[in-house]
Amino acid sequence: MAKYSTGGVGGESSDACELCGAEGRQLRTATVAGARLELCDDCARHGDEESSTDDTAEERKRRKRAAQNVARLGDAQKVETDWVEKTDYDDDQLPYLVSGYGDRVETARQEIGLQPDELAAELGIEQADLLAVEQGRAPRAGVGGSVIRALEERLNVELVDE
Repeated sequence: MAKYSTGGVGGESSDACELCGAEGRQLRTATVAGARLELCDDCARHGDEESSTDDTAEERKRRKRAAQNVARLGDAQKVETDWVEKTDYDDDQLPYLVSGYGDRVETARQEIGLQPDELAAELGIEQADLLAVEQGRAPRAGVGGSVIRALEERLNVELVDE
């Protein structure tokens, strides 16, 4: 069972900890982030033990939804991006590129009989940048617009989608 689960399918109970997913352990009910969960002893320390007052069914549903939302928010904050801190993206902006730009560059380079290191040296660019363009990874590799313009001019190919 995945972490941050709130029970089995259709509200059925499960024999796995609803926080860490550990199975085969003795479970006890505790409240974590407002949700009432069945937890193993290790995870129960993160919550409050169930009080003797019995919540209404509506209150339990509300708390369950709140815990699900907190879990989703935590997952959303872990999304990886290509953004690099302290990089001046305005200095050498990468233009919008045509579909299949990497194949165009590789084919054109091969047609004029140059190896990647030879073309990179001729243009005064990093070979890693050239390879990133050929592999279709220019945006993720942080390749600048000047590299794209130099490749367009030398290889006589259209790479910028205007």
